[in-house]
Amino acid sequence: MATHAHRRAALRQLLAARELDALLVTDLVNIRYLTGFTGSNAALLVTHAEESSLFCTDGRYIEQAAVEVPDLTTLDGRASAQVLAERAAGAVGFESRHVTVDGLDELQGRSRARFTRAPDLVERLRLVKDEREVEALRMACAAADRALADLVERGGLVGRTEQEVALDLERRMLDHGAEERSFPSIVAAGANSAVPHHRPGAAVLRTGDFLKLDFGATVDGYHSDMTRTLVLGKAADWQREVYDLVARSQQAGVDALAPGVAARDVDRAARAVVEAAGEGERFVHGLGHGVGLQVHEAPSLAKTAEGTLSVGMAVTVEPGVYHSGRGGVRIEDTLVVRDTGPELLTLTTKQLMVV
Repeated sequence: MATHAHRRAALRQLLAARELDALLVTDLVNIRYLTGFTGSNAALLVTHAEESSLFCTDGRYIEQAAVEVPDLTTLDGRASAQVLAERAAGAVGFESRHVTVDGLDELQGRSRARFTRAPDLVERLRLVKDEREVEALRMACAAADRALADLVERGGLVGRTEQEVALDLERRMLDHGAEERSFPSIVAAGANSAVPHHRPGAAVLRTGDFLKLDFGATVDGYHSDMTRTLVLGKAADWQREVYDLVARSQQAGVDALAPGVAARDVDRAARAVVEAAGEGERFVHGLGHGVGLQVHEAPSLAKTAEGTLSVGMAVTVEPGVYHSGRGGVRIEDTLVVRDTGPELLTLTTKQLMVV
């Protein structure tokens, strides 16, 4: 409760700076961040006084809310945002990235408040993780690390399908404490490894294939994200060359993570390594992204990224080089920006694994 109350207090400072009397929070991820509520229907009205802030959910979750949100007055209403809009007054911000045009009309029709767009206020707070959040991320990464170790130790990958391996990997994450997978796992063998977001299918893993595994676990709502690229059987010279290039690029990106560094400069540091090798056109995506209650959240690490890094930001660093029709490599870690250098949360080796 103290953690969530502290976050709401920090949000009030942002409201004061925007000259807002309240914020109507409707995004469920932001509601969880501010209250701890994990149900599927809710809204939150944060006012300048904690005692007048209101939480609303419907009858399915009233008992759950009593446990998860005991420190706020809870109202019962299926149309939770509209229920709170009726009680709002003054200049009230709303999450314009999450409220539809029709939804705004409904809110305004039920309220005497003056609604104004206030996107990304809660997201600004979520940029920097506290140590409780980092510990959840650390546990999620550990579940993924252990699942991959189990998968490799089991062996017998050749002859299985991508889809079979994906399901096996996801079950192993659950065995190691994950609540669920962070996202549908990417298992891409052979030429499919050159497709950045390949969906695992019926392709059979064969000796000599690259095997790209991009996957993550969720613990206490926080996500991990890791990619490792393996070789099945024996690695060819060209595979080792591509892998070495991506590994050097990834290390350059990791080395660039520091407080005060422009986010786009981290991308530039990693991309420069690939470009110097004449492979720049094969690095087709941004370097990384924030990770937390969502597997993709701010900040972005890309050519067009804005802003600078701060201590406590959790990000991925994931360069890739993809040779269409042949195979590709991506190496990805989840890390936390620290004063003394980035903290690595995904601990599986980045040496080329030949299994």
